[in-house]
Parts: sequence; C-alpha cells; structure tokens
Amino acid sequence: MKTTRPNRQIRRKGFTLLEMVIVLGIIAMILGGAIFAMKGIGNQAKITQTTADMKSLGSSLEMYKINAGNYPTTQEGLDALVHRPASARKWAQTMTAVPTDPWKNQYGYKFPGRKKPAEFEIISKGPDGIEGTEDDLSSQDD
Repeated sequence: MKTTRPNRQIRRKGFTLLEMVIVLGIIAMILGGAIFAMKGIGNQAKITQTTADMKSLGSSLEMYKINAGNYPTTQEGLDALVHRPASARKWAQTMTAVPTDPWKNQYGYKFPGRKKPAEFEIISKGPDGIEGTEDDLSSQDD
C-alpha cells in the first residue's frame, strides 16, 4: 500500500531576486536624491574658501601698505606681496606665494577698485573661469 504525504508548501527562507532588485532600486533612488541635494554644498564651500582667501590677501595688502606707504598698483598686482616691485622703496615680503582660487584660477587685483575707488579689489573669476561674468566674486561685494 502506498502512503501519500499531505500536500505541503515548502516555504524557502530568504529573499527572492525580485525583492532584492526592488530594494536595491529604492536605495539607488535615495542615494541619487542625496547626491543631487548635496551638489550645491560643494560650490558653497568653494565660495566660502574664496572669501577666506580674499580676507587673507587683504591682510597681506594692508601689511604691504604699512611697509611701502601705499597699495600695489594694478600692474604690480598681487605678485608684489611675494616679489619686490621696482617702484617700492620700502618693502617686506608678506606672502610666500599667491594662492589660486578654488577653481584653480589666479586671483585678479585692481587698485583703485571698481566699486570703492579708495580701496583695493580682489577678484575671483568664479566657477566658469571667465572674468566679467555674473558668477565673479569680488572683495568689494557686500
């Protein structure tokens, strides 16, 4: 005589491939959204670094003025903080090197400045690297 077993469903432990694909898809969407949301944070950090660099350069320019009696001319530029300009009678090196902005461009320098003629102006070309565009940063911006 044959004995038959009752029809039982065998329940496997673990996840199906479809469940794993769905979970990985959800995780990918969350990570994508987080990365997109953090995109502006990196740019803001570079703007903050530029502001700090401008303050540091401004302090060096003030020390230059104390020693030389005036700010460097536009033609002498920020290089006057590192190398003695021909026109300087009294001079002391105030920096070992002029930093570049966070976008790897040289800072610009003007004296007199465009907005405040009695003061110097330090300019960063901003993310696009082109001077005269709306993303430029200036030490004379309020």
